[in-house]
Amino acid sequence: MFSDKANKIFQEVINKYHEIDTVDQPFTNPYDKDSDLIEHLLYRKCWIDTVQWHYEDIIRDPNIDPAGALLLKRKIDASNQDRTDTVEYIDSYFLEKFKDVKVKDNARINTESPAWGIDRLSILALKVYHMNEEANREDASQKHQMACKAKLDVLLEQRVDLSTAINQLLDDIANGDKYMKVYKQMKMYNDDELNPVLRGEK
Repeated sequence: MFSDKANKIFQEVINKYHEIDTVDQPFTNPYDKDSDLIEHLLYRKCWIDTVQWHYEDIIRDPNIDPAGALLLKRKIDASNQDRTDTVEYIDSYFLEKFKDVKVKDNARINTESPAWGIDRLSILALKVYHMNEEANREDASQKHQMACKAKLDVLLEQRVDLSTAINQLLDDIANGDKYMKVYKQMKMYNDDELNPVLRGEK
């Protein structure tokens, strides 16, 4: 099943990141984009999410230097754009994969494309990893550990449900029961023609 592959790669990424555990570490994708395109994209997607997860931790430091915070905000903005672009690359992969499927007359459209479901699955993998850390943190109180264990159980159940839903969606598209229709995000705040603040600087 596709979600099994995705979850395995996401765990690979998160474990690899935490070997050094710094946002500035170099990135190497072990999957070749020509021979293993979807694996390459999944690995890249989760790496972006993992680095941004830690950017978001850092920027919430109440003692952060304002200049450093502004620089980090720029990095988060760039990361968000990279994330969106990678999601769209993943959807392009599926559009190509299913391009010859004969769509049934009564086929339905889904509320989100496969890649945006996969985006949620990648972030869920990070929630599971870090909630598990909190549930087993030795310097935390028993009350904290128990509360985090209860949240972890919910996250694990959510991952099973989301994984199942993604697999079912891909099966439905492959069988012509649902069809893909992808809308580019068309984010406006990074565009110097659409953001009035950026436009005013020209």
